[in-house]
Amino acid sequence: MLVSRGSRAAVITACAGLLLATSACGSDTTGDGATTTQARLYGTDGNMLNSYAAELKDRADLVNGMKGTTPLTPLSENFKERLLTVDPKLSDYLYSAETYDAVVISALAAQLAGSTDPAAIAKQIVGVTTNGERCEDPATCLELARQGRDIEYRGVSLTRAGFTDAGEPATASYATLHFDDQKIDDGKTEFVGAGDESGVSTKAPPRAKKQRGGTSDKSDGSPLVLGGLLPKTGDLALAYPPMAAGAALAVKEVNAVGGVLGEPMVWIDGDDGTDPAVAKATVASHIQEGVPVLIGAGASGISRAVLPDVVAAGRVLFSPSNTDAGLTTVADKGLYFRTAPPDSLQGRALADVILRDGPHKIVIVARKDSYGEGLQENVRAELERAGMGADKVKLLTYVPPAGVKPPPVDFSSGAKEIKDYGADAVLIIGFGESAHVVTALADAGVQIRH
Repeated sequence: MLVSRGSRAAVITACAGLLLATSACGSDTTGDGATTTQARLYGTDGNMLNSYAAELKDRADLVNGMKGTTPLTPLSENFKERLLTVDPKLSDYLYSAETYDAVVISALAAQLAGSTDPAAIAKQIVGVTTNGERCEDPATCLELARQGRDIEYRGVSLTRAGFTDAGEPATASYATLHFDDQKIDDGKTEFVGAGDESGVSTKAPPRAKKQRGGTSDKSDGSPLVLGGLLPKTGDLALAYPPMAAGAALAVKEVNAVGGVLGEPMVWIDGDDGTDPAVAKATVASHIQEGVPVLIGAGASGISRAVLPDVVAAGRVLFSPSNTDAGLTTVADKGLYFRTAPPDSLQGRALADVILRDGPHKIVIVARKDSYGEGLQENVRAELERAGMGADKVKLLTYVPPAGVKPPPVDFSSGAKEIKDYGADAVLIIGFGESAHVVTALADAGVQIRH
């Protein structure tokens, strides 16, 4: 559970007192007089996955003891089993539920709009999640939508409340994850809630259109086509399998109950490459194909890069994993949506996880992009509110590699700086490439506490 700010301050004070008697909260001195730095590792949704350990190859044991947060709702065994029917090798579930819900909400919005026109779909998306007859699965929701009835979708990730006027969840669930034996220990996972249900939109969507005769009418533009813009390659590729499985399952289950507007929904695959150039090329291809709704991008920075192109073409961009809080107010002409909660909610949850261990000095290592900069700002603000002064929190950034086969991140100088600073807590905000930050810390002589 989240601790109060008063409790956080007490934790910090207790650790400070302990420092007067021991060196347990920071550096130790060896018998020969040399100083060693011991630090706990913390991560975020970009690296708290089972597949992250493989990024460290033969040094995968370095992740043992690492802990962090990610947007995650407790997933039922039934949902996991359904995901495994589309990807039997699936080992992570991060953003699978959010991707599933993004696809289902898009389908419901098109059905209610009675059209595949992107502008008409966009006007229905927020309303799909608010102030209607509650339904929790594609079959029930689509049947109500075909009858022209207002609905309130509650899915796998969207459980407590619907969307805000900005087209994002008003509330969220976060999981605190722990690495043990080179994988996430599900037995230690804790869930905490965040957000405020009062933020849910109260605006009424346009009147729903009743489907006539239960069959398609080609004047509505059917079939509905969705274009994938997910990270098949690049730094965030380790998160692709669960996202792809979530999308595939949603398409499968929507089509199993009659599809949208009387036709099977169509999915056109596409890669965002965790790279603006790759993503822009994919967006251009989808636009040329007449795709009205794009599901993606994976990383917040990639969505920022392609959003002008999407908006100029009058299409919908619906991300299951963007968390940059700045996207809440981005100029999108009402065409950008997300099922992932903004980092303004995750910042507090992550700060609480770190503060539970009573750190003395904290270093935040963040990707120098929209995702890294946005989340680190929120975490730092929460740490400062909890009593960690600016002299106790240090920020280091790195430029994420670009290109098809980019060189690994060189964090050797940053690792030495962390050791010299004497940090006993290191938060790493990054994707798969951040594994090189972990190995650089070990190479610099920072002893990672397990």
